[in-house]
Amino acid sequence: MARRNDHTREELVSLTLKTVKEFLGSHSYHELSLRKIATMIGYVPSTLVNVFGNYNLLLLHVVAQTLDELSSEAKAVVCHGKDPEQALYKLAYCYHDFAQKNPHRWQLIFEHNMNGEELPEWQAERIDTMTSMLEGLLKVIAPQRSDSEILRTSRVLWSGVHGITLLSVDDKFFASEPIDGKALIEDLLSNYLANW
Repeated sequence: MARRNDHTREELVSLTLKTVKEFLGSHSYHELSLRKIATMIGYVPSTLVNVFGNYNLLLLHVVAQTLDELSSEAKAVVCHGKDPEQALYKLAYCYHDFAQKNPHRWQLIFEHNMNGEELPEWQAERIDTMTSMLEGLLKVIAPQRSDSEILRTSRVLWSGVHGITLLSVDDKFFASEPIDGKALIEDLLSNYLANW
């Protein structure tokens, strides 16, 4: 086992999160435990508790890094949209593609539970960044809409894209022929926006 002073706190955080993300590259977070992570990095579980607070917060840091990566990719595709409507489609496709590339990390984002603990502000800010990107595009597309209409529409579209993405990642469309999740997202957005 590594001694407590083999790594600085920052190095230990980095090593732990890198190890967990690599594990999630091919395995579900359901296969993880505090003891397993500690063993993978050569430390004892109590060291990780001292650094992260608890296992739940350790996983939340993994979620935070995953959201940062998704947010970075989303900002890049939105910036390269020719107009706000095209940027909206690109944002939705980016969400789908990110989940396809990182299914286990993406799953952790939505299945992680704070178990009654309050969500830390640093995590709430990340979620706000993602939702405000969508709301910002909708405000430009339909400036006449009220803030409450924008909020509602953003949640309808996000829920639809999320549902399609979830079924696509898990291959649960239950169809006799392959279904392209991105084609379904295009149908959802084009039909919704045409009637909005």
